Amino acid sequence: MNPWLMIFLGWASMATVMGLLWLIQRRTGDAGIVDVAWGMGVGLLSLFFVWGSNEGDLTRRIVIAALALVWSLRLSAYIFWRVLTMAEDGRYQTLKQDWGSAAQFKLFWFFQFQAIGSLLFALPMLIAARGTSPLGLYDYAGVVIWLIAILGELIADWQLARFRANPEHQGKVCREGFWKYSRHPNYFFEWLHWWAYVCLAISAPWGWLTIIGPLLMLHFILNVTGIPPTEAQALKSRGDKYRDYQRTTSAFFPWPPKMKQVTT
Repeated sequence: MNPWLMIFLGWASMATVMGLLWLIQRRTGDAGIVDVAWGMGVGLLSLFFVWGSNEGDLTRRIVIAALALVWSLRLSAYIFWRVLTMAEDGRYQTLKQDWGSAAQFKLFWFFQFQAIGSLLFALPMLIAARGTSPLGLYDYAGVVIWLIAILGELIADWQLARFRANPEHQGKVCREGFWKYSRHPNYFFEWLHWWAYVCLAISAPWGWLTIIGPLLMLHFILNVTGIPPTEAQALKSRGDKYRDYQRTTSAFFPWPPKMKQVTT
């Protein structure tokens, strides 16, 4: 199938889905469903792109489809569980407060922006799936990176969930496991995961373009929808405890924590 046609159909489908979900969130009052749809959208678009790239190496296409789908199902299921069992993400509560009476109008375009985001982050799979060479060293390295990243994110999510489940930790900051070395290890492993597709696409035509994926993800995590709103909410709920965590612990890349300064 023509890749430009696939891209157009992918965007149109996601724009429609996000429009419907915007209507649903107006009734439920929880905008967190957009995160579920974003992750699942990347996975489903990846399957569509792999299916339509029938000129690519079959084994390569199967591997790419499997990795993208498993990642998508894991992330979407985890976020969906949070939407069902927890209050609306503090990021969206803050956005609604800041936007005031224009909140729903701006949320509509926010949802549409997420539709474009799903498409952009599925494009590396389209490029990789069109590669015709058999799997090689870079492809196996990509699979290893994927496994490390997914396992790391699973462990980080589990460590945080276990910490929060303890009533004695109410209002405290998790410094257990990976959270001792990074304030956002889940974001770090999520970012690391996108390098897997760079390795898988490196031998395909225009494969070098896939580096835009992890670079774009890093920008969003560090400057837009990741760390800034998450930490703003953490400061509201945990105050000085979180400020101390900020002073001693790396924001993103895992690194040994700084020693606390002793004042006399």
